[in-house]
Amino acid sequence: MSGLEVDVAIVGAGPGGLYAATYVGLRGLRPLVLDTLPAPGGQITALYPEKRIHDVAGFRAVRGRELVERCAEQAEAAGAELRLATRVETLDRSSSGFTLATEHQEQVRCRAVIIAAGLGTFTPRRLPDAQRFEGRGVCYVIRDPEALRDQDLVIVGGGDAAVDWALELEDVARSVTLVHRRDRFRAHEGRVEDLLSSSVEVLTDAEVVHLHGDTHLVAAEVLDKRTGTHHKVPASRLYAALGFTANLGPVADWGIGLDGRAMPVDRCMRTDVPGVFAAGDITTYEGKLQLISASFGEAVVAANHAANHVDPGLRVFPGYR
Repeated sequence: MSGLEVDVAIVGAGPGGLYAATYVGLRGLRPLVLDTLPAPGGQITALYPEKRIHDVAGFRAVRGRELVERCAEQAEAAGAELRLATRVETLDRSSSGFTLATEHQEQVRCRAVIIAAGLGTFTPRRLPDAQRFEGRGVCYVIRDPEALRDQDLVIVGGGDAAVDWALELEDVARSVTLVHRRDRFRAHEGRVEDLLSSSVEVLTDAEVVHLHGDTHLVAAEVLDKRTGTHHKVPASRLYAALGFTANLGPVADWGIGLDGRAMPVDRCMRTDVPGVFAAGDITTYEGKLQLISASFGEAVVAANHAANHVDPGLRVFPGYR
């Protein structure tokens, strides 16, 4: 195996992992970021690169890909090296630190680790009766909003992705209909208010029960659960925003304490393994919020405590710059 030595290895190149790398670099240490995806950005790149994000400080709204580009640029300017399309298979401990072995038979030796791997890899939750139209009208990720121009779009779901895309595409698609099986939404309240005052047709307490078409999707059959009636909605495109199932992959076998698919951490973002810290969606603690903005704060805490672990002569608080 070839080898590489760094001060802090960061597993996960989402916004949290990239910002952790930035702060490790600002502390004068050498960070290395590893990620299984071929491009930085984690869940944003994989699931919603073109969606506007509305809850990141300093931006009224920012597209996912733009936020990732800025985070990656900042991390690299701070001296971070990115190893993409590289899965970390194992994490071994020794008296001198840690050794990470990758799928490419490479060993990375470091003195501290920050795990910012999100919730792992994602598989979309599929809409019943949709498989025959996948790639022919049905999608689970929107990568090119312009491909939906002048289309009759049906969106299924009630979370932030469904509501945000409905509003984003209101003036792009010929028509937008949002179908949600409950009467309340999981999305941010302000965005729901915007949705209800928009031109989007909103069908709540409703389910898509059948899709119609021959070689391509043409309509969605919707059941109104309150009345038991069925009606067809024009649909040349359907975006199923039903969420994803997550798989932590090799991380689950690294001997770090887990609570379900999450890593419990203390206020310093320490896991139960000394020298291993975590940040972002993979962490859990009382009051945890799975928000990008929260992951930035967790990344700073993890990075500064990791720096102090690597070099106890470095204060945890770096002072103002």
